[in-house]
Amino acid sequence: MKSYWIAGALFALVFSVLLIIRLDLLNKIFSTSQTLSISTLSVHPGRDTWMNIFQKDKKIGFSHKTFTKKKKGYFLQENVFMRINTMGMVQDITLKTHGVLNDDFTLSSFNFKISSGRFSFSASGLVSGDVIKIKTKSSGAFRTFDIKLKKKPYIAAGILDAIRVAGLEAGGKFTFDVFDPATMGQEPVIVSVVGKENIKSMGSMKIATKLLLNFKGATQLAWIGEDGEVLREKGLLGISLEKTTRQDALYGLPLETGEDLTKVASIASNVVIKDIATLQTLKLEISGIKYNDVNVHGERQTLIDNILTVEKEPLSDLAPTLDVDKLDTLEKIFLQPGPFIQSDHQKIKDKAKNITRDEIVPLEKAKKLIAWVYKNIEKRPVLSVPDALSTLENRVGDCNEHAVLLAALARASGIPARIETGLAYLNGRFYYHAWNLLYLGRWITADSVFNQIPADVTHVRFTTGSLKQLDLMSIIGKIKLKVIR
Repeated sequence: MKSYWIAGALFALVFSVLLIIRLDLLNKIFSTSQTLSISTLSVHPGRDTWMNIFQKDKKIGFSHKTFTKKKKGYFLQENVFMRINTMGMVQDITLKTHGVLNDDFTLSSFNFKISSGRFSFSASGLVSGDVIKIKTKSSGAFRTFDIKLKKKPYIAAGILDAIRVAGLEAGGKFTFDVFDPATMGQEPVIVSVVGKENIKSMGSMKIATKLLLNFKGATQLAWIGEDGEVLREKGLLGISLEKTTRQDALYGLPLETGEDLTKVASIASNVVIKDIATLQTLKLEISGIKYNDVNVHGERQTLIDNILTVEKEPLSDLAPTLDVDKLDTLEKIFLQPGPFIQSDHQKIKDKAKNITRDEIVPLEKAKKLIAWVYKNIEKRPVLSVPDALSTLENRVGDCNEHAVLLAALARASGIPARIETGLAYLNGRFYYHAWNLLYLGRWITADSVFNQIPADVTHVRFTTGSLKQLDLMSIIGKIKLKVIR
């Protein structure tokens, strides 16, 4: 699963000023898959694996994973290092995952850390019944909370090892409900055993079992050798992994920078869109995706057949004040703090109060908050888990950091705030992007990267609520847009 965590570590982690670069995992495509039964599992003998990471033909990193049998259960360690090009900037990123697994390969506890430049985020978790107890550290601040689990959780780094001991019979299908430390979410992954195939690995031909992994409509391929070693993995945006030796991983081909992932993931527009700020309506023809996989219809967006109309919201007749007690359940939900939107932290509350001062009109509060984030957060891609407190401390970030910080400041100011993700237009292309939805008596879009309220109509939403980059997996590389106007 490394290329999906890399892809997800890049989807849950890089989503630059107008892009996504957070790659991760896959969806419920098959309905006849099975879960693992401990009675059918053999004992995993353990392994020590090094892999080179490539973007097309350029080596951009390496990974090292150890899997060890303990008296009870297993222990895994995985370290990943990558050199990533996003928005023309080259950055190094390190991900470390330690996991304690039960005998049936489900997760017992984990430690996760991601580091890039001045940004660092870490999380630990302990599974207790149907709850996972989480502790995070970001910008020197600790936070603890519980997450209710849908099913017994797995961790991505252990999936291929579980499949290895479960048996690799062609036609077999398995379901894994994977917990992702980077997004604090749990999603099903479907693994299908395709069959035998001859592949070249480390200079020689080997017989391998080919696996197809599916998550949210995106697919990854993996090949496992007859000795149980993972020989190759292929994921999104041209990223692949190849088994190698420790010497070659550390001292072989020099690390290079691949193509700018923001550009690779973006979509060319069929027309140049001019005077964006004055446009009140935009019509697009959308194809290549399943609409039930995304949240494309509703509020300012209307989908009829495959024609999407985006209309800019008016700012008239908004609420003069907001009474929390009179808000609906949905609005109240989006006033609450979250793992990455720490609206209850004193630094966030103090900053929100300082920005809005004695203003009581929700729209005027929102304008002040948006303008402050726009002016004070340096617009630069960041390879880390986006959280409001770190963004406030470091004063730098891409659209994800802008969106989580604005959400936190708004909630701390008594304004319900959601995060939306989708596409936005810039210089002839549509890039993956994140912005906000603020409740001001009605839900109004806002973009602190561009200092806009409402956001211009080239913002095309596919997810809304919290930061849901993984929900975009089903459209990346598949969606086709045609501007009709």
